[in-house]
Amino acid sequence: MALLVHLLAAAFGMGSWMAVNGLWVELPLIVNTLPEGWDLPSYLTVIIQLANVGPLLVTLMHKLRPGYLREAAVIYAILTIGVLACVLLAFFWRVTTVVGRAPHSTAFFIITFFLSLVDCTSSVTFLPFMSGLPAKYITTYFIGEGLSGFVPGLVALAQGVGMASCVNTTGNATQNLTGVGEEWMLQTQYLPPNFSPEVFFSFLAAMMCVSLAAFIALKRLPRVSFDLAADTLVPELSASAPTGLDNPGLEPDGGSPLQHQTKEKNRNQPVVANSNFSVYELGFIYFLVVWVNMAANGLLPSVQTYSCMPYGNLAYHLSAALSSVANPVACIVAMFFPNRSLLFLGVLGVLGTAFGSYNMAMAALSPCPLLQSSPVGLAIIVLSWVFFTGAFCYVKVMIGVILRDKSHSALVWCGAASQLGSLVGSVTMFPLVNTYKLFKSGDFCNTKCPL
Repeated sequence: MALLVHLLAAAFGMGSWMAVNGLWVELPLIVNTLPEGWDLPSYLTVIIQLANVGPLLVTLMHKLRPGYLREAAVIYAILTIGVLACVLLAFFWRVTTVVGRAPHSTAFFIITFFLSLVDCTSSVTFLPFMSGLPAKYITTYFIGEGLSGFVPGLVALAQGVGMASCVNTTGNATQNLTGVGEEWMLQTQYLPPNFSPEVFFSFLAAMMCVSLAAFIALKRLPRVSFDLAADTLVPELSASAPTGLDNPGLEPDGGSPLQHQTKEKNRNQPVVANSNFSVYELGFIYFLVVWVNMAANGLLPSVQTYSCMPYGNLAYHLSAALSSVANPVACIVAMFFPNRSLLFLGVLGVLGTAFGSYNMAMAALSPCPLLQSSPVGLAIIVLSWVFFTGAFCYVKVMIGVILRDKSHSALVWCGAASQLGSLVGSVTMFPLVNTYKLFKSGDFCNTKCPL
């Protein structure tokens, strides 16, 4: 029975960020189909920020009308919305409408908003529900939360990417000095992946159904079925780690009720680090929180297409999928090899910033970045995105652990700083990408770059 509860807790946790992480790893296959093209990620970062209205409303209702919202009813609602939205996405992701004399992916954007609403709201509903279970099952829930980024990344790798080939096509007849001739041009054609985006979105719907079924089973299991042994979480495991290019939006490590209750239950555990910091140290910690979330959830995701697509679809596909896998891997590393040294976290933040700066520089040089035609350039940009994601994820997890041990209010301010950084990053990049057009897209076959 204990094994069954562990499996159900992990399956329930997978539903927390599955949909949004799935969208990000699928972008390399749909960015060439939807009319926004390379600007598509910048739209998604803003849409996900708007979806934070969900947890805001839930929090306000708990404050203004305590007991009015039933926790189980809210979870049933958001998981059901998640299943329906994934199903609709599989059928309507290609549908466009004309807005402002230009076609836009209105169906994709609307469905993405509801998927983001589900995942953002899960941060303030799933964890309080899990707080009613013994601590060892909460550990399993966090493993499932990490799998919500890991599993879509693996499926995307299995899906493969439509490799590009350049085909000569004949244009309209033109009149030139030698007479009438045919104008030849190269056209980029993408080979189909191993399975279509529709199948991938159907897989996301199935996984959301699994999460919903797991929640129903957890609700129906009698309390006597739970093993009430006095197992407790180690401090490093009790901090929720973000998942997936995670959500470029609400971070689930921003001070959940579960974390505070777990802290109260584990008073008998030794304190592993001094939680008393000077004003300057706290200022540095919160600066790291703002900067890491600004870069990882707003600035860089908005231009990932521009930094990767000039190297080909394969580069974008691998950077998106492997970054999604690297995120939970970095969280696991933080769990088993924690380092609370502010100096170490600062150095790691500088390294992550260096990788992010390289990614941003390649986006600024688009469509002719460094080593564009070399396999070395492709390998460097993919590894740079993976290390950027992994380094910043480790920093976010360890800062969450440090602030959790300090106080409840410290975690609250951590969540606020996370949201501030994500919001500023996404709002800053949107006009730069879509209004001022500071980043240039190119064509794989027809863009001529100097050697």
